[in-house]
Amino acid sequence: MSANPAALVTGASRGIGREIARRLAVEGHDLTVSARGREPLDALAAELESEHGVKVVVAPTDMSSTDDVHALAEAHATAHGRTDVIVLNAGMGAIGAFADFPVRRLEKLFAINVRSAYVLTQDLLPQLREAGRSTHHGGKVLAIASTTGVVGEPLNSAYGATKAALISWCEAVTTEESAAGVIATAVCPGYVQTAMTEHLPGEVAWEDMLPVDDVAEAVVSLTRLSRRTVVPQLVLTRPGRHLWRA
Repeated sequence: MSANPAALVTGASRGIGREIARRLAVEGHDLTVSARGREPLDALAAELESEHGVKVVVAPTDMSSTDDVHALAEAHATAHGRTDVIVLNAGMGAIGAFADFPVRRLEKLFAINVRSAYVLTQDLLPQLREAGRSTHHGGKVLAIASTTGVVGEPLNSAYGATKAALISWCEAVTTEESAAGVIATAVCPGYVQTAMTEHLPGEVAWEDMLPVDDVAEAVVSLTRLSRRTVVPQLVLTRPGRHLWRA
C-alpha cells in the first residue's frame, strides 16, 4: 500500500473532474481516473505522473452499468490498497418539460447520477472506514450535485430529482459513518462553464457561469479538513438576485 493518500475521480476526462484530479495530484494523491473513453484518461495520467510523480490508474467505465461500477471499485482497491477520497463527478444531464419527459431517460439519469454513486461507495466503504480510523483527514466522499437539487427549476424535474437524491444520500451516509471518520459532502454548484452547459437554452450567459477552477478548488478544499469537521452540503452560486438558482 502506498504511503500517499489515494483518490478515485469519476468523470475525470474533462471539465470539473479533470481539474479536480489535477489538483489532487498536485497535493500528492495517487489516483484512479475514470470516464467512458480511454484516450483522454491516458493523456491525463501521463501528464500527472510526469509532472507530479504520483501513481495514476486509468479505468474506463460506463457508469450506467452496475457491473462496470463494481469493476471500477475493484480496480481502484487492488491498485492502491487504500481509499481516502472518492469524487463522484460522473453525471448525465438532461432537460425537458415534465409533461412529456421520457421515463426511460429518467431511469438512465438515476442509474448514472445516483445508483453508480451508491454502488461505488458501498464497495469501497471498508477502505474508507480504514482511512477514517487511521488518518487525520478521514475518508471523504465528495459528490458533485447541483443547486437544482436544492431548489426546483423549470425543465429540471428529472435531473434535479437525481441531484436531490444525491444530496439526501450524502446526508444519510454521513449520519451513519461520520463518527467513524467517513464523511460525505454534496457539492452543489449552479451552472458551471463546462461542455454540459455550453449550449443550454436560458437566460444565464456563459460569462456569468461559475468557473471550473472555483468548483474544483471548493471540492479539493474539503479534502484538507480533518475528520472532526463535517460539511453535509456546500452550495456554490453565481452573483445576482437569484441566490439559490442555478
